[in-house]
Amino acid sequence: MKLTPITDTFTVASQPDASEIATLGEHGTKLLINNRPKHEEPDQPESITEATAAEAAGLHYRHIPVTGGSITRADVEAFGQALREAGGPVVAHCRSGTRSLTLWVIGEVLDGRMSRDDVIAFGAERGFDLSGAFRWLQANA
Repeated sequence: MKLTPITDTFTVASQPDASEIATLGEHGTKLLINNRPKHEEPDQPESITEATAAEAAGLHYRHIPVTGGSITRADVEAFGQALREAGGPVVAHCRSGTRSLTLWVIGEVLDGRMSRDDVIAFGAERGFDLSGAFRWLQANA
């Protein structure tokens, strides 16, 4: 699992396995958010498997599945609510971390904490292509 810190309390990640989820709990993470839809890839863990591993590690768990082309405002709002209710550090993951960061960035722009014009550079500085987030914001915000 590749972890990319975004803020002091928010990190995006690629797909973790059960032992990596256990490590998250040992390092103070309070919430694990899974942004992968069911059966995106044949070998990905089921959401219930991740939820069980998260619970065993002392983490809360949320499954907010999205695909890049079908993110809705409701998805962004659910993601933001999960972050606000986490009570501590959050790790959100998808296959690479891009969709998780996309949800966060869209929420930041909609809430006025980031300019739409900064989205592409923000992603690039962290190794992510956020052109999809930028297009979503152009079409929806």
